Amino acid sequence: MRGLTKLIPLTHPSLHLSHPTLESFIWNTLIRAHVQGKTRSTSPIDAPITIFHRMRFHGVDPDFHTFPFLLQSFCSPPHLPSGQNIHAQILCFGLDCDPFVQTSLITMYSACGNLGFAQHVFDEIVQPDLPSWNSIINANVKMGLVEIARKLFDEMPERNVISWSCMIDGYVRCGECTEALVLFREMQELETRDVRPNEFTMSVVLSACGQLGALEHGKWVHAYIDKCGMEVDVVLGTSLIDMYAKCGSIERARWVFNSLGPNKNVMAWSAMISGLAMHGQSQECLDLFSKMTKHGVRPNAVTFLGVLCACVHAGLVSEGESYFRRMSVEFGIMPLIQHYGCMVDLYGRAGLIEEAWNTIKSMPMEPDVLVWGAILSGSRMHGDIGTCEVAIKKLIELEPTNSGAYVLLSNIYAKTGRWKDVRHVRDIMEAKGIRKVPGCSMVEVGGVIHEFLVGDESRPETREIYMMLEEIMKRLKMEGYVGNTKEVLLDLDEEEKELALSLHSEKLAVAFAILKTSAGSPIYIVKNLRICDDCHVAIKMISRNFGRVIVVRDCNRFHHFVDGICSCKDYW
Repeated sequence: MRGLTKLIPLTHPSLHLSHPTLESFIWNTLIRAHVQGKTRSTSPIDAPITIFHRMRFHGVDPDFHTFPFLLQSFCSPPHLPSGQNIHAQILCFGLDCDPFVQTSLITMYSACGNLGFAQHVFDEIVQPDLPSWNSIINANVKMGLVEIARKLFDEMPERNVISWSCMIDGYVRCGECTEALVLFREMQELETRDVRPNEFTMSVVLSACGQLGALEHGKWVHAYIDKCGMEVDVVLGTSLIDMYAKCGSIERARWVFNSLGPNKNVMAWSAMISGLAMHGQSQECLDLFSKMTKHGVRPNAVTFLGVLCACVHAGLVSEGESYFRRMSVEFGIMPLIQHYGCMVDLYGRAGLIEEAWNTIKSMPMEPDVLVWGAILSGSRMHGDIGTCEVAIKKLIELEPTNSGAYVLLSNIYAKTGRWKDVRHVRDIMEAKGIRKVPGCSMVEVGGVIHEFLVGDESRPETREIYMMLEEIMKRLKMEGYVGNTKEVLLDLDEEEKELALSLHSEKLAVAFAILKTSAGSPIYIVKNLRICDDCHVAIKMISRNFGRVIVVRDCNRFHHFVDGICSCKDYW
């Protein structure tokens, strides 16, 4: 049997019943079945259109149910012309004023990537209903226009859980996670039956907590989920695993993973594998992958990305080569550019620059900024200046305003004492209006996220923070700490360089946390850039001197500093 077309062939006499409502109902059922994937048509996108044309051929007029079903089949930019043709049919049949049809048109144009048409449909609605408002807000969110979406959200005459969830999701998508949490708090204050958070809302809020590294917020959200009696199924459980891992608590992530029981899907396994990889627990990560396959769960591309990252962070070259090969040979998964990037990074960090180049040459796609950044990082680490310069040139070609590329070139020249070249690079950046992304570190204290920039003096407690930092650095120097002034890229004298090092954002965040938290409590910091060598050495010493567990998440991985030792084993 091939779906409903076998049960009711398009030429079947039942399709020629005299009652027009019954006839349209049967055709609508066929269209809906194809759209929702309940048939085995070899052309699932074209099949609903074909049925519609045959419906018209048999003289059956569509009704207000027909087009919403049909419009669902147009879900990407290539489908836009077909969607416009159906829009014309809607106008011909005078169904353009039906609320369900209007909302479906907005959704269709949004899915096809044409926000202008979606907005035009919305603007022509005299009195938009709630689904229409939600649809146009979601259309703006998908295009990254979160400010316009918020303006529409504020203008809505009424809202439901979909409205709130969509707006919160919009903030998370564009990286404004603090705004997402603020809006979630507002949603709770106005909580009614129609705006009570659901599982999707909570998964989005957990994503915001994870991106911010806000562990206390994340723990509170978890408690709220339990309080509301929501079932922590595999979807919400995966969100919790991801949140706890990104917030630095791999132990809690592991507890949630284990509590999901035997029915975990590939996404739950992949989230845990990726979390272990981020935290540098590479052997446990690889063991978990083996356990996953023994349980009969088939890995996907995300799973292998986590596994390869684990190999990168531990320098496991031969293991990484083996898993990369198994992807396609054993599991039939074609590597994506992210997987090739991992291999380039793996080789580069290990000093195998030639192997990294060979990987780039073997890629079936053009290398992107992440691939060139990976070989640049490895060649810079091992002093291969020639490869560095080639990689930087490629980076600048791809992203002419990429400040990171210019800064890395400046790094290379500074480390070799070529200060004239450093100045030349800085002059180019100034002429092009390119500014270095400032180092930024966030630390959560008492449920409040505090953000620090390099040399930050914006806080009321600035004097106390700097006094604490001075005390910290004094105690470290008594233990033999000497600032790694090679990390400072300005042509300053040694004393000025040491001062510049001491004002890095992560050192300020640590000083603030020590000042504001009780002795012995752990400190969690999120940094937007790679932690520098000097801060890495300093924080190792601070963890021992002050008896603190300090967890730092930089742009590459997690560093767990305990009693003077880092989990990365100085390989990052």
